[in-house]
Amino acid sequence: MVISARVHYACLAMLELTIRSGNSAPVTVREITDQHNIPGPFLVQILRPLKKMGWVESVRGSQGGYRLSVDPTQITILDIAEAMSCLDKNSFLTESSTDSAATLQEIWDQANESSRLVLSGLRLSDVAERCQHGAAMMFYI
Repeated sequence: MVISARVHYACLAMLELTIRSGNSAPVTVREITDQHNIPGPFLVQILRPLKKMGWVESVRGSQGGYRLSVDPTQITILDIAEAMSCLDKNSFLTESSTDSAATLQEIWDQANESSRLVLSGLRLSDVAERCQHGAAMMFYI
C-alpha cells in the first residue's frame, strides 16, 4: 500500500491537534505548516474533509485556528486515511486478465488487507502518546 502525501499530512495535522488539545488556544494553520513543513494551501484543503467529518472545528478571528473536536481514542489512523479517500480497493483485473495478473491481484488484495488491519489498530491517541514520548515505543497489533 502506498500512503499518499494527503493521508500523511492529514495524520500529521490530526496528531498536532491531538497533542495540543490540552491547550485552550486553537492551533493556526501556520503553526502546523511550520512544525511539519506542509504547504499551507494543501493543509487547508486537507482540513476541510476533517472538519466535515466533525473531527476538527475552526475558530474564526485573529486568535483563530483549528481544534480537535472528537475524542482521539475514537479515531484510528485507518479512519483518517479513509476520510481522505486514499485507501480505495483497486482491482487491476479485466476480462482478458491472465493467471499471472490474477495471482498478483490476490497479493495486492492481501497486502491492502494487512495494511488496513495495522492502521485500524492504531488509535490517534496512541500515536500522539508515542510522539510525545519519543519514537522508541513500538506498536504491537
